[in-house]
Order: sequence, then C-alpha cells, then structure tokens
Amino acid sequence: MPLNPQARSLNRAIRSTNPAVYKLLSRRGRAIYFPRLGILSQSAEAAGKTINATIGTALEDSGASMTLESLVSLVNIPRAEGFSYAPSSGRPEIRSSWKRMMLEKNPSLQEKTFSMPLVTSALTHGLSMAGYLFIDERDAIISPDYYWENYDLIFKNAYGGRIDTFPTFIENRRFNVPSLRDKLLRAPAGKKAVILNFPNNPTGYTVTESEAEEVRAALVEAAEAGNHIAVFIDDSYFGLVYEQGVLRESMFALLADAHERILAIKFDGPTKEDYVWGFRIGFVTFGSKNGTAGLYHALESKCAGAIRGNISNASNISQSLLLRAFDGATYNAEKEEKYRTLAQRYRKIRKVIAAHPEYGEYFRPLPFNSGYFMCIRIFSGKAEAVRRTLLNKYSTGTIAQNDVLRLAFSSTPIAMIETLFENCYRAARECA
Repeated sequence: MPLNPQARSLNRAIRSTNPAVYKLLSRRGRAIYFPRLGILSQSAEAAGKTINATIGTALEDSGASMTLESLVSLVNIPRAEGFSYAPSSGRPEIRSSWKRMMLEKNPSLQEKTFSMPLVTSALTHGLSMAGYLFIDERDAIISPDYYWENYDLIFKNAYGGRIDTFPTFIENRRFNVPSLRDKLLRAPAGKKAVILNFPNNPTGYTVTESEAEEVRAALVEAAEAGNHIAVFIDDSYFGLVYEQGVLRESMFALLADAHERILAIKFDGPTKEDYVWGFRIGFVTFGSKNGTAGLYHALESKCAGAIRGNISNASNISQSLLLRAFDGATYNAEKEEKYRTLAQRYRKIRKVIAAHPEYGEYFRPLPFNSGYFMCIRIFSGKAEAVRRTLLNKYSTGTIAQNDVLRLAFSSTPIAMIETLFENCYRAARECA
C-alpha cells in the first residue's frame, strides 16, 4: 500500500537528519503519521469562529462542556480540564513540566538535546507504541533474562518480535555486561533493539555507576561496529534507589548523546514515581547524538499518530490533576516521605537476611538495591511449589517465576517483613 504523503514527508525529515534512525523504523513506523491535514487541521482553523460545527464533543448552548453535574461535583477543576479531550501528544503544559522535572532529576541531561516527552496511557502503552514504531515480526529485543512478563504480550504477541535474553547477573553479584556485549556483537551488524529496566522488575536491581558506564561502552562499541540500535529504557521505578554507588540518573542520560546510530527511548511516568497507579499517564522521550529539532519533530509526529490511531489520547483529567500536584508546595516533601517508607522496608529486609544465615540452606536473594521488589532463588528449583505452600499453609502471597520467588516489599508492612521471610524459609524447607 502506498504511503500517505504526510508519512513520506516525515520519513524524508528523519532520513535527512539521521539515516540510522530511519533504518530502525518498522514497516508500521514508516507508514504512520500524525494527520495534520484532515479533521484536526480543519477544526483548528475553525477555532474562535462564531459558529464552530467541527468539534466532536457536546457543548451547552452557553459554550461550556456538556457534563453531568453529579460528576462535576466530584472534581474541583474547570470542566474543560477534566471532561474534554486532551491532544494526542498530551497537554503542552504537562509535557513541558515533565521535561523540566527530567532535567532536575537527571542533571547530566542539561547540555544534551532530546525530544519533548509525549503523553501515553501509562508506561505499558508507551512501550506498545515503541513496538509499533520499531518492531517488525521476528525482530529480536535483547533483554536480561529477568524481565517483566508483560514484555512478552507487548513485543511478542502484539508485534511478532522475540525476546532474546542473556543471564542477568555474573555469579549472583553484578550486572552481566559481557553477555549484553556478546549479544550485540555476535550477530551480523544491522538493526538491533535492547531493553533496559532499572530498577529491574522482578529483581529490584539497578546497575552501579561503573556498570552503567560499561553498558554505555558496550552499546557504543556495537554502534561503531555498524549496528543501528534502539534502546528502550523502562524507567517505571525511577528514583527508588536505596544504596550509594548505584546509578541515580536514568540510563537515558548516558545514552541520549552516546552515538548517532543509537536511538535512546525513555519510558517513564508518575505511576510509581508519584503513586498514582490508576491515573494511567506515562511519557515517551527520544534522544540521539546530534539530534535535531527536525528529527525529534518527525519522531514525535509519528508517535502521536500511533497514539491517535490506538487510543486517540490519554486521560485529560489525570493530566490536569498531576499538573496541580507538580506545582503544589508540598509535592516534594510528600514524595520524600513515601520514599523513606520504602527505603526503611528495604533496610529491614537486609537486616533480616543478615540475621538468619540458616535461610541460605534453602534460598538466597538475587542482587537487589532499589525499586519495589526483591527475589529469592529457591535451591530446590520448586518455586511454584513453595508459592502454593505459602498460599495454602502460611497465608502469604508471592510471585513464582521459574526458580525464583518475587517478593514485593512495596506492599508489605514493615512489621510483617520478618514473618514474610520466616514463612518463605519454612515453605522452602518443606518443599526441598
């Protein structure tokens, strides 16, 4: 099927500024565009006219949004900010606000160029839009072998890609950069995709500062070898780091200007950072060395087109509420309080494990230093049997993934952490 002229125009803009990025696009990615010449442009031209019969929303005779008073009474914001559509790329105010906060949280981004964040319906949707833009059938996505199972649904089931894994850790103590490098360099040079998730789900591990530099070096080496690399950076749990020497900025800050043949794509949002799981707001941001305004405009337009063709736009009311929170006087102090709660639970786990060497007979923790979770490897290999024993005999819920149990200290009261591990010990001993 011939491409729409608007898609061809965006493709020319990308090819002219960074041909490597164009080579990363999937067939869908090359075909998609944001429709600026149809209904949207005609509606924009009619804005402010005495009669505007273009808008696909219902208005009162007064011109106000037509809303149910029973719902208006529940929301203390203007109707237009809660009940009308948001743009497909997101509210301009929240996009600007999130970019400003990205710079505050990642100071080394200050001198680098990257796109304006686009608003998605939370991070899962953002990853799906990246799959739309960059993954064709049978494309491999290189990933540590401990990864969020939803990647399978997003990249494999939806777009026909495959997750190509390497062992996450070396000797259960450090991130396995050599295996990542091997995956990047072993196959012939060409299009490659990598996904990095720190803090990692399920393990709760974030690379150290030195490991992060090693990851960057491996990706740059692969790019120098002629590979075109899309790096998906899943920052779902960004900011929740509990140890010194661990990377506190996003890998995006290290990769946004790493190489012309590396396109870094950051997925983040307030879901975990601001404890609003049901708001379903996320962001997608692009960065590449020598990235230009033309390149980023084209990528933003393609992503906005994919969003429009998928969900139309993300929740306006959620964006409005978040904007008010971001500007609130107590926002930073409230976030710090929640961080301290999670950090205290993390430290309690460290103390419990150190105080009970007998646990080491039946399980050992995988490396962890951040996030919501930690994992224990069951030596008997019967993680599912241990999970069921915990459920049926000890009234304790965990997640079994192959030979490990994932324990969410994010949802475990600090007073119950010692009991959680004692229950795991007893159940593992019974199933050994």
